[in-house]
Amino acid sequence: MKKLEEAVRSVQMPGLTWGASKLVPVGYGIKKLTIMMTIVDDLVSVDNLIEDHLTSEPNNEYIQSVDIVAFNKI
Repeated sequence: MKKLEEAVRSVQMPGLTWGASKLVPVGYGIKKLTIMMTIVDDLVSVDNLIEDHLTSEPNNEYIQSVDIVAFNKI
């Protein structure tokens, strides 16, 4: 799980700031990584971040899927 978090945090873009993270139990001993991030809407496209950076090579070795739990716009 440390390599998973390292893969996620390795994505650096202007307007993207990674926050706190935690492992959340899903069931049967399986855990998922929940991590907070702050983005500047004019600089970072969420779709671009997920499709081009998180679920593409080499990060897709560790990242199977991405869920947005909460989305707030100010």
